[in-house]
Amino acid sequence: MYAVIKTGGKQYRVAKNDVIKVEKLEAEAGSTVDLGEVLLVGGDGEARVGSPLVEGASVKAEVLEQIKGDKIVIFKKKRRKNFRRKRGHRQLLTVLRITDIAA
Repeated sequence: MYAVIKTGGKQYRVAKNDVIKVEKLEAEAGSTVDLGEVLLVGGDGEARVGSPLVEGASVKAEVLEQIKGDKIVIFKKKRRKNFRRKRGHRQLLTVLRITDIAA
């Protein structure tokens, strides 16, 4: 069984015991979170597609850790104008392990 969930403005296809990195959620390591925005539940024959959400479906996940992602370098330059800007960004992420998909 699998599901498509929405969190942090992005969509993820998950199955039981998958480990995913999502944008930061306010939760401590070791706690469980309920991801209620389920867009699709599939497996066991056919898929149930929500409009926009599947009613009664939820995905439970365990928070493994809170981390920072890889650094992304933003470099802006305008030629012949002596304009250069260099910035970096590291996104805060939450690592989740999917424990249960309830249809």
